[in-house]
Amino acid sequence: MVTVFEHYASLHEMPELGFQEFKTSAYISRHLKAAGFRVEDNFNATTGIVAVLESGQPGPTLALRADMDALGHVINGEPCARHTCGHDAHSSVVLSAAQELIAEGKIKRGRLKLLFQPAEELGTGALAMIAGGAIDDVDMLLGFHLRPAEECAVGTAIPAVNYSACVTLEATVRGQTAHAARPHLGINALDAAVSAVQAVNAVHLAPGKSWSVKATRFLCDAGVTNSIPDEARVVFDLRAEANEEMVQLQTRVERAIRMSVAASGATADVMILKAMPAAEINDEMTLLIAEAIKEVLGEEAVMPSRATPGSEDFFHYAVQRPDMKAGFWGLGTGLLPGLHHPDMHFDLNSLPIGVKIFKSCVTKVLG
Repeated sequence: MVTVFEHYASLHEMPELGFQEFKTSAYISRHLKAAGFRVEDNFNATTGIVAVLESGQPGPTLALRADMDALGHVINGEPCARHTCGHDAHSSVVLSAAQELIAEGKIKRGRLKLLFQPAEELGTGALAMIAGGAIDDVDMLLGFHLRPAEECAVGTAIPAVNYSACVTLEATVRGQTAHAARPHLGINALDAAVSAVQAVNAVHLAPGKSWSVKATRFLCDAGVTNSIPDEARVVFDLRAEANEEMVQLQTRVERAIRMSVAASGATADVMILKAMPAAEINDEMTLLIAEAIKEVLGEEAVMPSRATPGSEDFFHYAVQRPDMKAGFWGLGTGLLPGLHHPDMHFDLNSLPIGVKIFKSCVTKVLG
């Protein structure tokens, strides 16, 4: 049987961007079919995979989800794809756990379902899987993520990682061009966009809440240096610990943008580029994961549940199917210098630990 290290080595060398995971998907599918799973490729006309193992006995449907896409970077001036968020590790761990579970005959009741999902980084991969019906019959869903070294050491794991909601907005500010010698004849979109950034920076929620908003991209170029620009684009990153706060934050930010640019006669069109909900985690699944961590690593290795300002499109599943029990855990990997860093690396010896924790969870439910 191919080891988790071999799966990782293969997947790490084929990084592909969201909805372009053709080689990755083909590799995973081939190994699932060889193991004995019933596999549906190109799920909902994407690179996603859904695989099923039927026990033949009554019981719940438990699904394991892994993401497959890499991140786009510009390194030494060259655009490239690179696995800097650990999705290659996620797929390797879930694939290895699935292979071992079927080889060892651990599934005694119910069904084991596997979701290998594209485009997590785009925030739309989970939505595509949901639209195709991937979780319509799922009773329980488990996902996980490698954790940075400062959060969780190798040999430990977090039974519940509560991700924040994240919304990425782009404001296109439109003014009126004019010669720079006659600015009174125009409406400076650059000035209006700057006022929008300042207005957004003045937005506040209750100080007891965890939230943030900041401008992360500013594009404005009239093509010449002596002309008033008539268009500017600003991207804002919004984060909130709870979905209710995100609704409030997004409403105030959009109002601040429109009202601030209107003061100079400009207008703004606001478009949502990406939106991911805050964590919705089931306590029963957190307890299941904690028991699995304890079984594999010992009680001292079970870290406290924690919140993170990061976002995860996994929680689209939980929000759109609130009756489904969802759990999401974090694996200690010694990951440095950080997620999404071009030089991200981690201790590969953590991968078999992830396999064992998933196997323990599945066995407790379906064994």
